Amino acid sequence: MKTHLNTLFVTLEDAYLRKDGAAIDIRHEGKSKLRVPLHNLDGVCCFGWNTVATTALMAACAEAGVSLSFHTPHGKFVAAAQAYTSGNIHLRRQQYRIADAESASVQIARKLIVAKLNNCRTVVKRAYRDYGDRCSLRSENLQATAAKLENSIRALDRASNLEEIRGIEGEGAVHYFAAFNHFFTEDSTVFQLNGRSRRPPMDPVNAVLSFCYTLLMHDCRSACESVGLDSQCGFLHRDRPGRPSLALDLMEELRPGLADRASVSIINRKQLTEKDFEFQESGAVLLKEDSRKKVLAAWQERKKEEFNHPVLKEKVSYGLLPFVQALLLARYLRGDLEEYPSFMQK
Repeated sequence: MKTHLNTLFVTLEDAYLRKDGAAIDIRHEGKSKLRVPLHNLDGVCCFGWNTVATTALMAACAEAGVSLSFHTPHGKFVAAAQAYTSGNIHLRRQQYRIADAESASVQIARKLIVAKLNNCRTVVKRAYRDYGDRCSLRSENLQATAAKLENSIRALDRASNLEEIRGIEGEGAVHYFAAFNHFFTEDSTVFQLNGRSRRPPMDPVNAVLSFCYTLLMHDCRSACESVGLDSQCGFLHRDRPGRPSLALDLMEELRPGLADRASVSIINRKQLTEKDFEFQESGAVLLKEDSRKKVLAAWQERKKEEFNHPVLKEKVSYGLLPFVQALLLARYLRGDLEEYPSFMQK
């Protein structure tokens, strides 16, 4: 169990979560393992098939504005406990109006994907700067990928509808993940991305990526709800029952710098080995329980890192970035900003 930037991660199988006064008490086999005051938390993220949370705790979390989400042991989102939607009804009404108007949604979606592809290009250029001189083939591939991503960014200026934006984003993602193996410092038969695969991941790299994306989605969903936005009503990702579309929208611009960089660093630092994964007969590759804890520790360290936010002009930690961007999006929807300032990493 780890806490960082007000998020508590519970990875203990058969954990029992209960309210203890004004605190959350994590118990296992009848013994208290951790007690944390609710006012110190923004979210609780549980991993496991048999994690139990009492009704009293769910009510206390809802009243305190603490998001409580449940995931499978391997990170797939299952459900979240929340109270009645709170926040500014006028903000949500405006969010719905813009989501229903494709021309308005296109403006936001374009900003999100321009930022995503720009941040992908930044990751590629960083790999070229750090490792490009080790191999001419690696250097050529990274340079070519950066150029392809630049072309995709330019193509977005001509996109007039959401389908075109999704098509350009998909093409850019194909180029980006085709170069992903060049981000690793050493050649390995284990850590090779064989194309992006989800539900289930089909290799160790995809397993790490998917787990980090789950963690990021939890933070983005919490961020949307915390500023009064409806996390299920997106602009790029359209409505689907049970899908946090706006959280997925917000994730797009943040994936490269947070989840992808964290995944690559974990592998390059040799924090994981082949023994950390479960290889199933179906071809699925999943992180083992202890291995998930290693990824969580690395993820939390990444969230502690600070950078100068290009809009705020001040230092912000990566852990707070989803909340900053959600707040900026809310200000744009209210009309306080002329355009949504998507996060462009340098």
